Amino acid sequence: MTLKLHCFGESGHSYKVALALELGPLDWEPVHVDFFNGAARSAEYRETVNEMGEAPVLVDGDLKLTQSGVIQAYLSEKTGQFGGEAADEKREILRWVLWDNHKLSSNTGTLRFMMNFLSPQHRSDDVIGFLKARQKAALQILETHLTQRDWIVGRSVTNADLTCCSYLFYDEDFGFTRSDWPAIDRWLSRISELPGWKHPYHLMRPAYPDKA
Repeated sequence: MTLKLHCFGESGHSYKVALALELGPLDWEPVHVDFFNGAARSAEYRETVNEMGEAPVLVDGDLKLTQSGVIQAYLSEKTGQFGGEAADEKREILRWVLWDNHKLSSNTGTLRFMMNFLSPQHRSDDVIGFLKARQKAALQILETHLTQRDWIVGRSVTNADLTCCSYLFYDEDFGFTRSDWPAIDRWLSRISELPGWKHPYHLMRPAYPDKA
């Protein structure tokens, strides 16, 4: 059965799941969410797709899952990949998934939205500066961790890598330059060399093709 992923190309959280599906590989198809025109906030979407008004949403037959970390964990249960083996490794992967969602992806995603998709008259230089500082602090933690290792947890790619890398593959300006972070740069190259890897805009339709 083909899995369906409600998503949109600009969503880094959607990309975490789309990448896991593609690397699986699993039979899946994207269902475009017209996020920037308010589709995810509509009453119909909240009633029939996700009460939280967010993407991604994975549909596997009668099962519907939301929140990228939960979906990644489910896909690992389904495929036996990316979720770790020993209990301590599974906990370490979860630790990084939670850290990313709170520290790296949250600040990077909001910063990227403000710098690229929010109308200029609504942008705040103070808020952008605050988010850049938060992002830099998170990137430094990741850079230090990756300095003497190939993957975030263990000896191969896991959900820890798939969650932390997601926003860093986008090309829009959001305060991140790969060459400034050599360990992260090498790590991103390792991920993009995995069989089946694709750029987010090649896995999911972007709402703004001119930015892709």
